[in-house]
Amino acid sequence: MTTQDALARSDISYQLHSYTNAEEHRRQGPCIMERGDGIFVFDTTGKRYIEGMSGLWSVAVGFSEPRLAEAARRQMECLPFYHTFSHKANVPSIKLAEKLISLTEGRMAQAFFTNSGSEANDTIVKMVWYYNNALGRPKKKKIIARDGGYHGVTVAAASLTGLPYLHKDFDLPLPQIRHVRRPHWYHEAQPGESESAFADRLANELESLIQAEGPDTVAAFIGEPIMGAGGVIVPPETYWQKIQAVCRKHDVLVIADEVITGFGRTGQMFASGLFGITPDFMTLSKQITSSYQPLAAVLINQRVASVIAHHSGELGTFGHGYTASGHPVATAVALENIAIIEERDLVGNAARCGAVLQRRLRALADHLLVGEVRGVGLIGAVELVSDRATHAPFDPPGSVGARVVQQAQNNGLILRSIKDSIAFCPPLIITEKQIDQMVDLFTQSLDEVARTL
Repeated sequence: MTTQDALARSDISYQLHSYTNAEEHRRQGPCIMERGDGIFVFDTTGKRYIEGMSGLWSVAVGFSEPRLAEAARRQMECLPFYHTFSHKANVPSIKLAEKLISLTEGRMAQAFFTNSGSEANDTIVKMVWYYNNALGRPKKKKIIARDGGYHGVTVAAASLTGLPYLHKDFDLPLPQIRHVRRPHWYHEAQPGESESAFADRLANELESLIQAEGPDTVAAFIGEPIMGAGGVIVPPETYWQKIQAVCRKHDVLVIADEVITGFGRTGQMFASGLFGITPDFMTLSKQITSSYQPLAAVLINQRVASVIAHHSGELGTFGHGYTASGHPVATAVALENIAIIEERDLVGNAARCGAVLQRRLRALADHLLVGEVRGVGLIGAVELVSDRATHAPFDPPGSVGARVVQQAQNNGLILRSIKDSIAFCPPLIITEKQIDQMVDLFTQSLDEVARTL
């Protein structure tokens, strides 16, 4: 038995995988990655792949960046761990909190650190409830999310997530969570309805839900500026302005989940700026460390921060935190990662190379299998349909998308199928030439599958 076979057998026997059919995994086995270099990863056979998804939407500076390894080493030798409980702090977490707030240009006031985006959104749910209790509004606890939205997998975060497979047989969502229509004009618009009119209808639906539930019971609205795991859904024009107007009218807090879009993905540092979102909370993770270390941050504005601080004084403490909140190694790596993003103008690169990616993907719009191409900057999706006129999906939904992604992997390109939408999210360091290589491999894979249908 080869070393690779032994590893595969051990993996099947001992490891339960995320988002994987465990029965199918016993038959198929793993693709085992061994190393990475820039936009590429290599498996244990030595095969090279373009990592067209940045791992999980997250490796901004590419794989095997020596400066991040060195930042971790220096901090491990200096102070490998300390906590932030009971007035304790460490230097990297202080500097990172200050840096993050400075990047929002004063829109946010304080940062709270967690280990993942799921924990960050769980934390926000608790903060929203704490905030309203502090203001003497014990009924104002419901949070409205969106169908197809993705906010994590912990109990509260999975409840916010609007994907059925995160709820089924987990006894979710929690009773305080409500969902509204996703802002996907291609599928959800009525015949002849413009993007602006569609946005009006979505805002009216949100207003109707708040009124039906009772404005004194609705505490917050959460959304990704661009929906990621729900299919890379770019909102229609005027959507965020109209949604925020409804929220402000009813004193409903606005939560911008920038776990995927933060730190340059759209060609701006944060997508909130791109869409004119002025959030009360921001969720950050993934590209904050390029996923070299587990880290996430909750950013809160001054309005929320002052209420939380005052209430903690009344109660004697803010009774929430994690052992690794503000972990010195993770925050040191984040600081170096953000420094690389700024020094190498990776936000600008996302805008420049993103224009190339969007142009190349949109050139596929007339392909026999393609229904819609969408995206901003270095995030995009190509949705495959069985009927271009009616936008009808394949039967069963996701079957053709999965085949295209598997064929792309066979050809040396890793992408992700979200039903029949094929997502693209390459590292921010990608070049125009590499984008051409990536899209060429995808086009080849798409054509190869099309010939078998």
